[in-house]
Amino acid sequence: MSMTFHMIGGAPDPVAPFSHAVEADGWVFVTGQMPFSATSLDSPYPQGIEAQTHQVMHNLGVVLAGCGLSLGDVACVRVYLTAFETDYDAMNRIYASYFPAQRRPARTCVGVTGLAKGALIEIDMVARRPGP
Repeated sequence: MSMTFHMIGGAPDPVAPFSHAVEADGWVFVTGQMPFSATSLDSPYPQGIEAQTHQVMHNLGVVLAGCGLSLGDVACVRVYLTAFETDYDAMNRIYASYFPAQRRPARTCVGVTGLAKGALIEIDMVARRPGP
């Protein structure tokens, strides 16, 4: 099995020592993205769960595009929320707008006690390269 380690220009800088994505046998594992509004780790987060969800989805789209993929290639998603009880419904409304109802990836959503740099949300994804 060969692996490719992707660092994507235009995606936010990693907050820790990791690649934006790692590819193995056509599967692309996208590292959880934070709601940075630019590539610098010093760029501010937007305010509120709705704006942060949109920004995370944008950042994930940048990483996927850098790998030659799109949200349509995503098979599985994990969502992490620091304020699960209060932000879950609003996050779901925004999240659902990114996938057609008949083609939504498998998903897990969990509440966590904290995320890097005080984010309200982090999302990671697993995508699959289309076959020949």
